[in-house]
Amino acid sequence: MSGSRLWSGAWAASAVLGERTATPAPPAVDVLVPTADRPAELAVTLAGLAAQDDPPFSVVISDQSTGDPDWTAPAAQAMVRVLRAQGRAVSTHVHHPRRGLAEHRQSLLERATAPAVLFLDDDVWLEPGTLARMHDALERLGCGFVGSAVQGLSYLDDVRPHERVAFELWEGGVQPERIRRGAPGFERWSLHNAANLAHEAATLDLEPGDWAAYRVAWVGGCALYRREALLEAGGFAFWGELPAEHAGEDVAAQWRVMERRGGAGIVPSGAVHLEAPTTVPRRDVEATDVVDLDRPVGPDRPDQPVGADGVPRPVEVTGRPAGRPDRPTPR
Repeated sequence: MSGSRLWSGAWAASAVLGERTATPAPPAVDVLVPTADRPAELAVTLAGLAAQDDPPFSVVISDQSTGDPDWTAPAAQAMVRVLRAQGRAVSTHVHHPRRGLAEHRQSLLERATAPAVLFLDDDVWLEPGTLARMHDALERLGCGFVGSAVQGLSYLDDVRPHERVAFELWEGGVQPERIRRGAPGFERWSLHNAANLAHEAATLDLEPGDWAAYRVAWVGGCALYRREALLEAGGFAFWGELPAEHAGEDVAAQWRVMERRGGAGIVPSGAVHLEAPTTVPRRDVEATDVVDLDRPVGPDRPDQPVGADGVPRPVEVTGRPAGRPDRPTPR
């Protein structure tokens, strides 16, 4: 087997023969997986990662389950062992209390060190080669992020041409864009419904392993960021402005990145939604309706943020709270 993934014939070399395996290459991507109360889905997600070759990557799992961490379930634990046997660094963390999706993502971003970070939801299976295509696209396009929109394969026979009208390939390189609700570009959200991208891919003249970049409103579930681009846009540090129950935090972060560096989706996607019930039933508060996306971020950020609705949003905690029970677990 070529690439950064060790094949099964080398998994036990150090234990049986006393041979040291070659020092793995530093990860080009940190795969960040937030999870909560989805042990079976997490196992499938990790199985998809175990089928990826290059680029070299590590995996960081952060759990907010109400009971035992998801990775302690036998199937998920088996996939963690497979990834480690393949030479991937896998770290697992319990992250409580729950302060919302944005805070959970920010805590994962703070753990990352690789040049690129893949935020991968815990209910997404990746086709072999998906990570390589995404990384290739990120490098060649030079933009802030690329995404593989998750597809529900139960909809393969549900062809919706009216929801694909806004599909538009990037020509001449990805450029920064400003996206807001109701503004030009927002209508692209319907591209990612059901299995729309699988249907669009069938109309394109692409060879296996090829990809094409297209314009997006945002990409949920599977987005690969240039880490420096996400950090310069403030990451998910706006979490303190949001109530614990919210949605759309990835949209807010991506809109900021898109304005500075641009962003794109790639087709074919290769990301499959497991179509499990949501673990975020309350979606009354959309981050993009609360966070002032035009407010400066970084050193120019005001101490007292004001939301898009003009209401002050006091930050309860800045940075990483002292004594937060966010403990790593042993291998």
